Amino acid sequence: MATGLQLGDNATMQILPLDRFTVPLGGQDIELQDVLHDAGGIRLLRIRIREKARFTIFDIDAATARQWSAAMRRWADVQDATDDSPIS
Repeated sequence: MATGLQLGDNATMQILPLDRFTVPLGGQDIELQDVLHDAGGIRLLRIRIREKARFTIFDIDAATARQWSAAMRRWADVQDATDDSPIS
C-alpha cells in the first residue's frame, strides 16, 4: 500500500513498500521502498537499514540499483558455487 508524505512547499512523495527482511547474522532490518517524488517525477529506490537505533538510508536511481544488484548477484553466485571465500 502506497503512502503519501507531505514535504515542505507543498511537495509530496509517494512511498510504496517493496520488501522487508532481517539479516540473519547481524540482525539488521532492511526495507526496500519505491519512492516517487511528485515534484519533478523523480523515482528512486530507497534502502533503509536499521541497526538497533541507527538508520542508514540510501535513495538510488535505477542505473545505480542495477549496478549494485549485479555486483551482489555475482558475489552470491560465487558463494553458491564454492565453499571458499573469494577474499584472501
